[in-house]
Amino acid sequence: MSEEYGAWVGRTEVRHDHIHASAVEALAATLDLSRAPGIGDPLPPGWQWLFFNPVARRSELGTDGHPARGGFLPPIELPRRMWAGSRINYLADLPVGQPATRHSRIMNVVNKTGKRGALWFVTVEHTTMNGDTVCIREEQDIVYREATPPGAPAPSAPPPYEEIPVWGSPFTPDTTLLFRYSALTFNGHRIHYDQAYAQNEEGYPDLVVHGPLTATLLQQLALQHGEGRALARFDFRGVSPLFVNRPFRLEGKQAGDGTLLLWARGPNGELAMSATAGFR
Repeated sequence: MSEEYGAWVGRTEVRHDHIHASAVEALAATLDLSRAPGIGDPLPPGWQWLFFNPVARRSELGTDGHPARGGFLPPIELPRRMWAGSRINYLADLPVGQPATRHSRIMNVVNKTGKRGALWFVTVEHTTMNGDTVCIREEQDIVYREATPPGAPAPSAPPPYEEIPVWGSPFTPDTTLLFRYSALTFNGHRIHYDQAYAQNEEGYPDLVVHGPLTATLLQQLALQHGEGRALARFDFRGVSPLFVNRPFRLEGKQAGDGTLLLWARGPNGELAMSATAGFR
């Protein structure tokens, strides 16, 4: 923990929301599913990220489209931030159509140095409840980093991922998918819909696929190969970005302990996201 932001460790926040069937229906359509969960059905894993998102006025946004620094999260001044990964426990069903509450707590704030400069890691615990029942407990890792200097050389291409899948399927993200997911999660980060900003300000080759969107797709893949069981745990870590209109693959295989190993493989064979899934 850094002394500079030590006062933020232990800070808490409570948000109330309703697991609206209309939002669930909209995400099902966005993911091109034939059926949306109805009132009383369990919310699918990953779909909790539709809810409890901060609502900031347009005048309160930073240049990247995120809410300006400060508030619940520490006011780290580094200009780039991303959701790097999560460790999620699904403890009970969260029913569609029910009110819910999310209790959040900052667990840690750590400063590190990476290949491209300073990094700050903020770990936040979210506990989502339906009444008195704890349904989901998640630890999120948020990373803040320095901006890429103009004219800086592009990072070297990651090597091909050598894991051999037992099953997998291709997926091509288009601009409509990214727009809809940004809208449904009230995510104003411009790298997902503003091509000029993504390329000229943050140095990406094109629009970036949302990390939680990829994680949601991997959780769907886990359920397809989970023999009808509900997820009990899902951990994921973003490794390299995926981009609009560039096909990638969702892949996986059984592990020896009954869990599933899952990953998203980029168009050049690189590892984009790794994950593990366990079942109730």
